[in-house]
Amino acid sequence: MKEERILAIDFGEKRIGIAVTDPLNMFAYPLVTIPNDSNFYKNLLKIISDYSVAKIILGYPLKESGAETRITKSILQMKSELETKTGLPVELVDERYSSSIAQERIIDSVPSKKKRRDKSLIDKNAAAVMLEDFLNSSKK
Repeated sequence: MKEERILAIDFGEKRIGIAVTDPLNMFAYPLVTIPNDSNFYKNLLKIISDYSVAKIILGYPLKESGAETRITKSILQMKSELETKTGLPVELVDERYSSSIAQERIIDSVPSKKKRRDKSLIDKNAAAVMLEDFLNSSKK
């Protein structure tokens, strides 16, 4: 039996953070941050193929109050495109605190201040935080 992984996407207008699970879907790993440009889907489809992805988790940004944000529409459009282009199920997950948790982890684990300022580090780690939350909530 082939192991199938879950992939998480932290959408940004400039960069998109990607994280994947291990083959047993127990751990989340920050994988890569890719530019949000015309090559995005080509890059994503390669990752999906390389990592045997069976499901996609897409960060759904809400305000503290639970209200929608200005990029909520973009996220819903992306969900629909992802389902069409990948043929995989796409699940929206609350990503309200993922970037701040990712930032804290980076501060704890990356000694170089210069490296900490690398925004792509935050994007892929935020995707990993969302994926971890998803894995933890689906174990209950």
